[in-house]
Amino acid sequence: GARAELPIAIGPTGGIGFGWPFADVGVARAAAAAGIPYTLSTMATASIERIAREAGGRLWFQAYIFRQRDMTLGLVERAKAFGYEALMVTVDVPVGGKRERDFRNDFAIRFRFTPRNVFDFATRPLWLLGILRHGIPVLENVVGLAPEANSTAEIASSVGQFWDADFDWDGLKAMRERWPGKMLVKGVLRADDAARLVSIGVDAVVVSNHGGRQLDGAVAGLDALPPIVRAVKGRMSVLVDGGVRRGVDIVKALALGAEGVMLGRATLYGACAAGEAGAARALQILGDELVRAMQLSGVRSVGEIGPDLLAN
Repeated sequence: GARAELPIAIGPTGGIGFGWPFADVGVARAAAAAGIPYTLSTMATASIERIAREAGGRLWFQAYIFRQRDMTLGLVERAKAFGYEALMVTVDVPVGGKRERDFRNDFAIRFRFTPRNVFDFATRPLWLLGILRHGIPVLENVVGLAPEANSTAEIASSVGQFWDADFDWDGLKAMRERWPGKMLVKGVLRADDAARLVSIGVDAVVVSNHGGRQLDGAVAGLDALPPIVRAVKGRMSVLVDGGVRRGVDIVKALALGAEGVMLGRATLYGACAAGEAGAARALQILGDELVRAMQLSGVRSVGEIGPDLLAN
């Protein structure tokens, strides 16, 4: 419900410090400078406290639900204490997806030396120097949740086993009652679920299929968006993520009824290329493209963007 400079919020992305030292802080600072919200992931490489101290701005915190509920509630209480204005509960990861692309690319936090990885290191000397200088990033929010773990890989593996596959509507109601600020639920693709979220006092829904990485046959966010917008009837805010790479993509999402979009990879690409400056440049490009697309579509404000702009 609060005003932002652009119809954009930065979505939660875990582990981005592996792409550039302290990238979480850089993206958060870029978001603050652009006047848009930044969502810190539970699995970030910067802590709740670090982001609040070093970045500021409008901060949201994304929470996974763990079986040991005290783990989740402890993170939520930390976010509350450091002034995060909104809590985003992710509900589409009861278990981890089978991410075959990660297997093919040898992508894993538990690092393995392979010819491909060694070649990648050799061709990216600045990245390698950053790792050598600053060390391997740590998942700072959850490092204390697995005290028996001795490495970042072991921490990530342990925390992944904590996810609560039995989290249900009663659990969500309890989270709503505990959090005093705005609350978003991320990972919704059904209109009836969105309508039910209205009834328990959720302020916003993020229409999302988790970047297509959880269930590869899941409906696309943009396809699920219009029925959800119709179901909530303006009683809650509706955001959407997935595939937003250009300013015209933002126009399409708004035309389908979203109040805004969440970015993941767009600013992540910028941050991994040039840290805070890269993330800021990505946001600048998207903002410029959004304005240009609106001008070429004959609209003067985002409030004028509607389904009449769409060909089908």
